[in-house]
Amino acid sequence: MRTKIIAGNWKMYKTVQEAIELVSGLKRELTAFSGVEVVVCPPFLALDAVSDLLTGHEIKLGAQNLFWEKEGAFTGEVSGHMLKSLGVTYVIIGHSERRQYFGETNETVNKRLKAALANGLLPIVCVGENLQERESNRTFDVVRDHVTGSLAGMSKEDMLKTVIAYEPVWAIGTGKTATAAQAQEVHRFIRQTLASLFDQPTANAVRIQYGGSVKSENTAELTAQPDIDGALVGGASLKADSFAAIVKNTVK
Repeated sequence: MRTKIIAGNWKMYKTVQEAIELVSGLKRELTAFSGVEVVVCPPFLALDAVSDLLTGHEIKLGAQNLFWEKEGAFTGEVSGHMLKSLGVTYVIIGHSERRQYFGETNETVNKRLKAALANGLLPIVCVGENLQERESNRTFDVVRDHVTGSLAGMSKEDMLKTVIAYEPVWAIGTGKTATAAQAQEVHRFIRQTLASLFDQPTANAVRIQYGGSVKSENTAELTAQPDIDGALVGGASLKADSFAAIVKNTVK
């Protein structure tokens, strides 16, 4: 039985003080929950403060990116070793915005993924097609390329520590959402691809999230699908009440 996982990607929002207020609100809203793993991914500057707030709480801390070297002359980068020292558990890797704006490729995603695992971090690896690719019927080709390229050289043991997030780029921040049937179709395809890369038991054990304009109103239908194991939430994770509602609707 795969445990659902709801992760909030705050992107480049929230000062340290705003992050403290948001997490304090989440702790009030989510005093106790079961059947779902909850992760918040603040900007780097807020990780330390949020880590302190979450000490002893069931909510896990995640980061939004990492570099593959432990240390060195890499201006502006943050290593997995540094993240681990702050109490980070999860790290998002290869988000579509990283691919679109910062030149991320399957190769660099793969390097970051292996660095995360080497530092005891649990990766959330993002895959998904843009609108042009969807409309030209290339969804499966793009997703297969992202999955196989990003996971190259992975062992079964490491794969079991990794979460996949399917994020149709055309549905991120647009208000458009893949229907539950559309999302399930791609999630099933991802699981089939994992089975071909590893084996069926491994594929059956890996958690696959949906990301793309997730909100409380569509969470229950999405996460009820057999291959959808939670959500990577963007805008709706920036308010305690809306994010808490998504968590609660996941386990209704």
